[in-house]
Amino acid sequence: MSPTATMTKEAPAEADAPVDRTVPVHAPAGGDAGSVELPGAVFDVPVNVPLIHQVVVAQLAAARQGTHSTKTRGEVRGGGRKPYRQKGTGRARQGSLRAPQFTGGGIVHGPTPRNYDQRTPKKMKAAALRGALSDRARNNRLHVVSSLVAGDTPSTKSAVAALTSLVDARRVLVVALRSDELTWLSLRNVAEVHLLDPGQLNTYDVLVSDDVVFTEGALTAYLGRASRPATSAGEEEDK
Repeated sequence: MSPTATMTKEAPAEADAPVDRTVPVHAPAGGDAGSVELPGAVFDVPVNVPLIHQVVVAQLAAARQGTHSTKTRGEVRGGGRKPYRQKGTGRARQGSLRAPQFTGGGIVHGPTPRNYDQRTPKKMKAAALRGALSDRARNNRLHVVSSLVAGDTPSTKSAVAALTSLVDARRVLVVALRSDELTWLSLRNVAEVHLLDPGQLNTYDVLVSDDVVFTEGALTAYLGRASRPATSAGEEEDK
């Protein structure tokens, strides 16, 4: 049966158009420091669960080292001499002590170094990330802050206090510009916080975090990247 055989003749109902969302910008000392608009094209798109699953599986597969290795009977040392004569011993004939059935012998069908990377086009990764961020935004688990530390001196205590007043979660993803040394120095040693640059933002880290916190600069940078035109098909495949 062809893939289109089960499709109905009626056109499917159109999905609701993405809606822009306005969220407050939280100040480090508490209260709001204004508001920012989250474009619906990025933060209010349908969640494609199979697509997200495929992208996450590919990301986890690419993280595997693939350096596991075993030796076959042709690679282990020794075994050049026949262990005993062919006939007359009452035992099964053997040609080498490095055969797989002997201790110290080669391994049959063992693992060898390999590359686990899966082809994931850039459009797929971008769509999966938009879906994950949209899920967090719809459930009020995406926040924007002007800063997490007041002043110009890094303070882990102040940054953690600001996050605690903002979210009540075990795992928090904070997206901050790499040039924002105040945030990075304040949160780099906090086990419950995962820091990322906007260019490193990915679907897996969004999904494993309970809440996502953007700084204003990081949100602007990410939206700038998300609004870029799609690359050609030849450039979609990961290098």
